[in-house]
Amino acid sequence: MSSILTNTWADDSVFYHLFPLGCLDAPARNSFEGPSANRLSSLTPWIDYLEDFGANALLLGPVFESSAHGYDIADYFRVDRRLGDDAALAAISRELHRRGIRLVLDAVFNHTGRDFWAFRDIREKGRASAYCDWYHLDFTGRSPYGEPFEYKGWNGNYDLVKLNLANPAVREHLFNAVSWWIEQFQVDGLRLDAADALDFDFQRALAAHCRAIRPDFWLMGEVVHGDYRRWAYPAGLSSTTNYVAYKGLWSSHNDQNYFELSYTLNHQFGPEGIYRGLALYTFADNHDVDRVASILKNPAHLYPLYVLLMTMPGVPSIYYGSEWGIEGRKGANTDASLRPALDPATLPQHAPHPELHGLIKSLIAIRRRFAALRHGDYAQLHVAREQFAFIRRDPASAIVVAVNAADRPAEIKLHIPDIANGQLIDALNDSEAFSIINGRCALPVPPCRGRILEVR
Repeated sequence: MSSILTNTWADDSVFYHLFPLGCLDAPARNSFEGPSANRLSSLTPWIDYLEDFGANALLLGPVFESSAHGYDIADYFRVDRRLGDDAALAAISRELHRRGIRLVLDAVFNHTGRDFWAFRDIREKGRASAYCDWYHLDFTGRSPYGEPFEYKGWNGNYDLVKLNLANPAVREHLFNAVSWWIEQFQVDGLRLDAADALDFDFQRALAAHCRAIRPDFWLMGEVVHGDYRRWAYPAGLSSTTNYVAYKGLWSSHNDQNYFELSYTLNHQFGPEGIYRGLALYTFADNHDVDRVASILKNPAHLYPLYVLLMTMPGVPSIYYGSEWGIEGRKGANTDASLRPALDPATLPQHAPHPELHGLIKSLIAIRRRFAALRHGDYAQLHVAREQFAFIRRDPASAIVVAVNAADRPAEIKLHIPDIANGQLIDALNDSEAFSIINGRCALPVPPCRGRILEVR
């Protein structure tokens, strides 16, 4: 088995995830008429915001021409006219890179929309179309839209037409698009939408194509279920979404059961962890799931939750607006409430949790300060229903993280292996110091808060 692929720049990053069609208040449907809008220029204040916040990588949701929500692609070689044009996206990319912020785009390769030019040709010409082999078609039946053929839709959604990724012409078209994105927009990586539905052979070929252009190119796959190693080894991806840890982050708080999260992290990253050395993409929410502030039963749990997100193994990501504790739930037939129009200048004025932003900003700075939080080994130190502690170590340092989800102060009794005597210096709370005597420390933790402590 080959070694797991890693990329230093991504492992050292904190991502900020923006959904531009929603954030920039684009129309819900694309008319495919008229000139391009100029909404992308409104991302400039967000770049100032990210630089101040400390995030050094931006995941930008779908930006290429689509019919509605961005995942129903109509053209891989055109920026969505509701957002802007090629020059506008290139200008945003240049400014991001000038500030030291990497750019990763959302890439939709599993399917296109019904307005994609090749599928429109099939709708017009039927069997005579030169692009019939670009999809999975059956001309013995009828589509849900009445066309004289059946086709595969993604997850039963027939607005999303599944591509035939085994077709060399399809691969050539998609790979040429990626080459163009890298050349025109200096893209540093891609999020592969629905990677768990993509053939491994396609992903492996995509990885080889991208890294032939840029050896440090980062490929992160959206994977909900399964063994994430399968996308690192056979498919050659750099990372995948860590949905298992995502679920544990909120449910361990709601159920007053840190045993769930501790089991997950130990299974994934502990001494015998199955994902040791694989920097998975970690998050508290995103454009597809309810905002974490809407899920938690106790809003105060946002604070220990983000301490955990920013210190546990992985590449952490903040979904735009959630650093202020805004809420949002999926609708019956729409995700629009998860993807609202927001302005960084007015976010603090309407923030449900105005202190949360400052905490996460401090957590980002601490993560940058200590390499052990980015690359270090993981080992559990303590777990109870509402208290949890672990240690991250690298050759240069050791960092203890402790959280308390109870509504009252707690004293966590720690045994710290291989350290007889010393101190724990709290990097998060005014450099408070706690003594280690004979490898043990009684650590007080305030209610619904956490500590990040350097071992000295």
